[in-house]
Amino acid sequence: MIDFSALWGFAVIVGLLTLTPGLDTALVLRTAALGHRRRAWGVVLGIQTGTLTWGVLTSLGVTALLTASQLAYAVVRWAGAAYLVWMGGRMIWSTRRRAGVPEGEPAGEPLEADGAPDTLVGGWRQGALTNLLNPKVGAFYVAVLPQFVPAGSSHLAMGVLLAGTHVVLGTLWSSVLVGCAHLLRDRLRRHSTRRLLDRVTGTVVGAFGIRLAFGD
Repeated sequence: MIDFSALWGFAVIVGLLTLTPGLDTALVLRTAALGHRRRAWGVVLGIQTGTLTWGVLTSLGVTALLTASQLAYAVVRWAGAAYLVWMGGRMIWSTRRRAGVPEGEPAGEPLEADGAPDTLVGGWRQGALTNLLNPKVGAFYVAVLPQFVPAGSSHLAMGVLLAGTHVVLGTLWSSVLVGCAHLLRDRLRRHSTRRLLDRVTGTVVGAFGIRLAFGD
């Protein structure tokens, strides 16, 4: 039987977390703002795939082993930090190659900063890796999710339901972000604006990576 009070309580917590600007918001906004709609939705689906995976692993008790083992946590943390720093650095470096492009030149087909095509799969891979290589997401689920699993209920079933609630809220908010970015697409056609967006997003992503590596 579903405990709706626990479900609503969890929804409030993850809802506030979803609305808080962070790495996921930056990636979705940047990708959608550059006109990469398929890749933007791939990023959204990848992030939510990671969220659901963390929820399932927590329900099975696997993530508890991650947080209990300093070595395992450190390996995932450093791998995630390296990936974020690399991704942020790639965004910033790509703006150097576009520095000499005339402002009046057509943008052409939407491409990623590194020239990758605007594909759903490419976005999904980026979103999933960003989420799954962040052990703090796993630590959050280990600390919070068990508190909302009623005694006597199936940990796996309730855990999947709670994580699914997080996925639904995250997808709805991402839909708003993608829609807002789409409305501003004409203003973002200027190459100078795209370079600025990549530099800002690259700096934010890289900073998250450094914080993940050296933060508490």
